[in-house]
Amino acid sequence: MLIELATLTLLDISNLVGPTHHVQGIDVEGDVVWVSAVDKATHKGFLSRFNWKTGKRLAMVEVQDGERYHPGGLQLAGESLWLPVAEYRRESSAWIQKRNKQTLALESQFPVADHVGCVAVSNGVIWGGNWDSRHFYRWRPDGTLIDKRPNPTGTGFQDLKVHDGSLIGNGVKSPTVGAIEWIHPESLAVQRSISTGRTDRGVRYSNEGMAIDKGTLYLLPEDDPSRLFRFRLP
Repeated sequence: MLIELATLTLLDISNLVGPTHHVQGIDVEGDVVWVSAVDKATHKGFLSRFNWKTGKRLAMVEVQDGERYHPGGLQLAGESLWLPVAEYRRESSAWIQKRNKQTLALESQFPVADHVGCVAVSNGVIWGGNWDSRHFYRWRPDGTLIDKRPNPTGTGFQDLKVHDGSLIGNGVKSPTVGAIEWIHPESLAVQRSISTGRTDRGVRYSNEGMAIDKGTLYLLPEDDPSRLFRFRLP
């Protein structure tokens, strides 16, 4: 099933009080949105927690480790957040980090010998997509590799989620076409797709951060000043 984002009901647009730098990934729970971002000029990565209704930043930590300063797409799991922090180049290295969702403090991490740009988590399995999600990884929480498979969709996912039994990716199919795709976690076949256009600033809606919470789609495609778009899912 293919639908257009323009056909969904836009609920509202919230302004996040920056700086948000170059947004990478988001997740949402209630009134809170967590945002990962990178500042390439200073080689710093950031993880922030905002109240999306007011736009106020509630907390922020730096997450860089030497040449690994590029945090990516993330997902909540219980009281923790999982996110990658990678070198800013293809086929490099990354940490897959578990952080406290309130304090943002590091709880544990494991290394990966690749640039991992986004992760998702469900039922004790950590999913990862490397640069442009050309491959999908699956690990145990201790870093044990389950498998690595090519991404057959042709979409360069920037943020991943596991939601209601599907792997959901937000990304770019071509220089002009963006998509949000629901993927079967075993076959990796696309089950549902939303074709995304551009914001009034000319930015693809599917550029970076994406989350789903209680039937609402959240998108954070723009850098400073960043706006959070909320759409009702059919």
